[in-house]
Amino acid sequence: MSEPHVTLDPRGLDPVQQKLRGPLEEQLTSALQAATDRVRGDYAGEPVEQVCQRLLEETRSGLHPDIAAGFNPDMDEFCRVAVAIVRREAD
Repeated sequence: MSEPHVTLDPRGLDPVQQKLRGPLEEQLTSALQAATDRVRGDYAGEPVEQVCQRLLEETRSGLHPDIAAGFNPDMDEFCRVAVAIVRREAD
């Protein structure tokens, strides 16, 4: 599995968020990658839905509270990462 990456849609950003888009994407990506490592390391056969929810919680816990509160990721993408974790562990 390649490392997950967060890309923000510029159409959904206000002017301040657009100015901070690069650093914000880096911070979100870093938090998601750290969460992926933790969830992968602790995975014990949970269903994909539970892994997906844990990824979201772990990612948010790695962010500043203000950023975490405004972080509404594409859950389909988070679930793709969760599926990759589950499949990798099943191999």
